[in-house]
Amino acid sequence: MASPSSGVVLDSDMMRYAEYTPKPSARSETDIDKRFGGTLIAVGLGVAAAGFAGRYAFHLWKPLGQAITETAKKFPSTAFSAYYKGGFEQKMTKREASLILGISPTSTKAKVREAHRRIMVLNHPDKEIRSTVKSPRVRAAPQKTAARD
Repeated sequence: MASPSSGVVLDSDMMRYAEYTPKPSARSETDIDKRFGGTLIAVGLGVAAAGFAGRYAFHLWKPLGQAITETAKKFPSTAFSAYYKGGFEQKMTKREASLILGISPTSTKAKVREAHRRIMVLNHPDKEIRSTVKSPRVRAAPQKTAARD
């Protein structure tokens, strides 16, 4: 056994001090490089797969887009309108007037005026918007609805 003054440190003495113990969690540079390389390969494969999927989707979209536009052209433009599309009766009724204006038959005078103004602005002759509802019928609708306050 060596004496403390000899300067020789034994293994049992090294275990006594924490600063001399080697750290087991230290990774070597080769381990770090292997993990980084694996990550780079995975990212590269993901980018390549996304590119091939995008190319495939682009080739599918061309004929599909043409079919969608052809089908959309077959629909009448008034099919998606929120306004009354029915035929007119000989004499306008309160029900028909409220359907034309898009309001309840028991609406107040203010609501009737607001609905009439909105439809007249949308169907103004100077605008390019075409409507199935004729202006004279729209003009007559407020008089037929209930004029309550």
